[in-house]
Order: sequence, then C-alpha cells, then structure tokens
Amino acid sequence: MSQTTSSPSLVSADISTPALRNDWSRSEVSALFSMPFNDLIFKAQSIHRLNFDPNEVQVSTLLSIKTGACPEDCKYCPQSTRYDTGLEVEQLMEVEKVLKEAQAAKSAGSTRFCMGAAWRSPKDRDMPKVIAMVEGVKAMGLETCMTLGMLKPHQASALSEAGLDYYNHNLDTSPEYYGDIITTRTYQDRLDTLHHVREAGINVCSGGIVGMGESINDRVGLLIELANMPEHPQSVPINRLVRVEGTPMADEEDFDNFDFIRTIAVARIMMPKSYVRLSAGRETMNEEMHALVYFAGANSIFYGEKLLTTPNPEANKDLDLFERLGISPEGKQIDPSQRVEDAAKQTSDLFYNAASN
Repeated sequence: MSQTTSSPSLVSADISTPALRNDWSRSEVSALFSMPFNDLIFKAQSIHRLNFDPNEVQVSTLLSIKTGACPEDCKYCPQSTRYDTGLEVEQLMEVEKVLKEAQAAKSAGSTRFCMGAAWRSPKDRDMPKVIAMVEGVKAMGLETCMTLGMLKPHQASALSEAGLDYYNHNLDTSPEYYGDIITTRTYQDRLDTLHHVREAGINVCSGGIVGMGESINDRVGLLIELANMPEHPQSVPINRLVRVEGTPMADEEDFDNFDFIRTIAVARIMMPKSYVRLSAGRETMNEEMHALVYFAGANSIFYGEKLLTTPNPEANKDLDLFERLGISPEGKQIDPSQRVEDAAKQTSDLFYNAASN
C-alpha cells in the first residue's frame, strides 16, 4: 500500500521559535551578514512568520509638526540650520491642523500616526500643545508615535500619561562611526532618552540609517546596540540615506541594494518580535526590491507622498503592490478596487517627509 507524503509547510516542525536575546556577539552578527543571500533570506522569513502574519504590513503616516531650524549638525539631515537646503522653516503646527491630517491619514488606511518635530529637545512650554495632539489622535483610534528629540524624564512621563504609544529616537549608526555623522549630541544622550521613554512605559521606536559611508562592521555594531538593549525596540526603522543637496552627504555613493536587504534580514533575525520598518529612501526602490525586503522580514512602512521633508512612494503605488503580492495593511482590509481618490488626495499634501526618523 503506497503512502503519500504531504509537502512540508514553509515553517517545518524543526524550526523552533527563537528565544529573545540581548547578548549578541560581534562574531555572531558578522556571521549572519556573511551568510549566502538565499540562506539568510530564508532564515529571516522563517523567523518572521513564526511571530507575524507574513502577508500583513503595518501602515503608518509621518507628519512634520515643526519643520527645519534644528540646531543639530546631523550630516544627512536637511532640517539642520547649519546647511542650506532650501527647506522652508515652519513653526509648531496648530493642534486642529494636526488632527485634520490624522483623520485624513486614517481614511487613507494608516493605523499609526507619527508626528515629528525638528527640535534638539522640546521646551516645556511646547508640551501642552504636543500633549493635546497625542490625546486628539489617540481619540480617533489611531496608534500614536512622536519624535521630538531628546527627552527629560518628566517629559516622557507627561507623554505617557497622554497615551503616547511609541516614541522614536534613532541611534543612527554604530557608536564607533557616530562621531563622523553627528557632533552636537552624544551616543549616550540618545541612549538616555530611550531609557527615559522605556521607564515611562512608552514603546520604543529606534533604528538607524544605512548608506552613510559606514562599513559593514558599523552596520553590525548598530544592530548589536539595538538588539542588546534591556528590551528590544518594539519598532525598528531602517532608513536608507536620502541624499539631499546642501547637506554634507549629498554626494555619498549609492548604497548596494543587496546590502540593504541583508540589513533588514539580520534585523529581523536578531529582533524577531519587533516591527522592522522600511523608512526613508523607499522612493528609489523598485517593486521587485520592495517585494524582497518584505520577504526578508520588513513589515511596516510609512504611507504617503512625503516623509517629513523627503520623497516617499505615492500611496496608490503601495496599494497596487500590496494587491499584487497578496499583502494586506495590518488591522485594516483595504479593497484596492474601492480606493477612494479623495483619500489619496487628502494624503497628497499631508506628509512633509523628513530624512526621517
């Protein structure tokens, strides 16, 4: 009597859920980056589908609530007052306008609304308005995220009491390369802010930027810093450098596509329960590369035509690709045939894109 053997599932029985680790060594992470590409992507996808629906992507919107005139000297950022990038400075936005744009973002399919201000750190006099923004967006049923620069403990506590879900503060790169990119705040300053955020009970959103001339050892170092935190960041944005005229990095060489995909895959393996977000730099990626990056474990994007002050793919392009790949926005089933041009229109002037947090 013959027996039929069923095809093995994509997640075979011998793939166990990896334990969350905070003790990654440099040699281990370097070995991941050195794996054959197919093996690395398969490993990342296998781990990804143990923790997330592989056919869902979290859709977030990023709005600049205060643009330009930042005193920091981050070499990649068009919002620094030190560089002549032609960026128009805008003061802190009124609460009503922020809430109007949050509602438009929700209508367009976003489930998380992120607000970014180009500050070194917020002043206490600005906090009541910022808190009103958080409370108003939260009342719409959206998750809330903010990036305001360095925070003091009492400011983190106030944001927590207002209901802020996530606070974004990136490490940008490795501790060793950091001083080549930024001199106006230290690596420890960034770690201190993340500590204050975590202590206040707010989810941490922290990642970095690749393509700034760093070495592979710096990418290894960045991911070790993130994964060896006391608790993994709940959201890990991986930005690809957006070269902006007027900044010191305007003429930086193109970053290799496969190195970017490898970085996403290694982040997914090291932080299996974190959202890994495609952040700045997506507008230069074609559809095939987007598909590969989703397969490597990225499961969050910013949606809308601007990312603070830099370009982002058009909203309908993302929905078209989702449809072709069989991907749904997390928490919201969008029927592409019912895409409302009104929603796309509303998003068109929404998002001032930034070199992003």
